[in-house]
Amino acid sequence: MLQIERILCPIDFSEFSVTAYDYAQSLAWHYKATLFLQHVIDSLTPYYPYYAFPDSYNEICRQLRADAEQQLQEFAKTHSWRGVQPQCDVQDGAVTDLILGLAEAKAVNLIVMGTHGLRGIDHLALGSVTEKVLRKARCPVLAVRKPAHAFAPPGGEPDLVQLHRILYCTDFSDYSEQAFDHAVSLAAEYKAELTLLHVLEDISSSSDIENETAKALELLEKRIPPWARKNGMTKAVVRIGKAYQQIIQLALESQTDLIIMGVRGRHALDLAVFGSTTYRVVQSGPCPVLVVHI
Repeated sequence: MLQIERILCPIDFSEFSVTAYDYAQSLAWHYKATLFLQHVIDSLTPYYPYYAFPDSYNEICRQLRADAEQQLQEFAKTHSWRGVQPQCDVQDGAVTDLILGLAEAKAVNLIVMGTHGLRGIDHLALGSVTEKVLRKARCPVLAVRKPAHAFAPPGGEPDLVQLHRILYCTDFSDYSEQAFDHAVSLAAEYKAELTLLHVLEDISSSSDIENETAKALELLEKRIPPWARKNGMTKAVVRIGKAYQQIIQLALESQTDLIIMGVRGRHALDLAVFGSTTYRVVQSGPCPVLVVHI
């Protein structure tokens, strides 16, 4: 079964941070996990070189850190549910590197973060920080935007957490296997409905559609665990079209609470794979997306 013992939630105090924190503490409460709440202050060095005004620079940094630490404590006090006590961490420097660094140092099992922040993110992009963390993290990342369907009610209590419907997406590649393990584990943990989805793209003839659909369904059906067959809570679905469009459409139709996808690698060469489907689902999907790496 999936073990979640340490969760990291980076925030920038935006409304998206509040939503992400609701999810982070929901999972922390459910799994009795340690929750780390992190805020990173952007380094001032590119704007005010240290060597130019060292005393002023140091004083500004001290004040920024003190203000940020106070703000983070107030955020935790205001937005934490009963019984949830996060460990707060404030650092200054390169945001992405420090998020990934803290995740490594604390050996976290999950990063939960919002997909938009305070910086006026372009509608066509998630923003450099979230995008880099999604690609480079060595642990799963739960990307949270304003969801149409939420398993963590805003400002709710932990005992109200509900995860009813999970959508697992696979292209039958090796890197989707670990994501499947997470999907099955979460479905069992929350007694949720689990849908296994494969999307057929670039099918030219009707005969190909029939044959390929049958083969894909057979592969999906083989993945369903015995216990899931007995309770009837798991089903296989094959659709035809653009993968990200069909994933989003099915999630909307079924009022999915969580989409789970696997991605390959953490390097620049894998960006095209990440961007082609996963990126678009995270960007435009109706619910949070759990991105699992190999």
